[in-house]
Amino acid sequence: MIESRKTSETNIKLDLNIHGSGQYRFDTEIPFFDHMLSHIAKHGLIDMDLHLRGDIGIDCHHSVEDTAILLGQMIHKQLGDKKGIFRYGHFTLPMDEVLTTVSVDLGGRFYYKYTGPEIDGKFGIYDAELTLEFLQKLALNAKMNLHVVVHYGENKHHIHESIFKALGKALRQAIAVDEKANGQIPSTKGMLE
Repeated sequence: MIESRKTSETNIKLDLNIHGSGQYRFDTEIPFFDHMLSHIAKHGLIDMDLHLRGDIGIDCHHSVEDTAILLGQMIHKQLGDKKGIFRYGHFTLPMDEVLTTVSVDLGGRFYYKYTGPEIDGKFGIYDAELTLEFLQKLALNAKMNLHVVVHYGENKHHIHESIFKALGKALRQAIAVDEKANGQIPSTKGMLE
C-alpha cells in the first residue's frame, strides 16, 4: 500500500506492508533516522519503502514527526478490523549495557509513556529527543498503547537502537495472526476501533 503526506514542511511517500519480510529502503536525507527505521522494518518483518523530503535546513522535527504520523495511520489502516491478530506485543531487548522493554496494544486507544534516561544530544543532524516525538506521534496515529521502558543504559546510540529494535519485535507479535483465534476479534466487546 502506497500513501503520501504533503505539507508546506514535508513531502513523504511511503510504501508499507505490515505483513512483509523486513525489506526496506529509505531516502530521507537523515542517516540516523534511516538507521532507526531499519530496525523497525527488520525486527518487525514490516516492508517499508520511504521517500522523504523536508525542511531539514531548519531541523529534522517536521520530517520525523510527519513520518510517524503517516506510518501510524498506515499501520492502523492495514490492520483493518483486527480479526485474528494477537493485538498485544511486548519485547525486552538487551543491547550491550542497555536493557529496554517495549509493550504495545493495538486495541484502538492511544496512550504513550516513556520511562528511562533523559533523551538528548545529537546524532549527525538528528536531535535525539525527536525519538520521543516519533514514538508519541506513531502511537497516536496508529491508535495504540505504547509503553517504552529503558531500564538502564549509558551509551545513547545503544539506547536508541534498543528502543527501535524492541518496538519492531513488539509490533511483530501484536500484528501477527493467532491461528487459534479462528479469525475472532481479540476483544470481549466484539470489536476494536
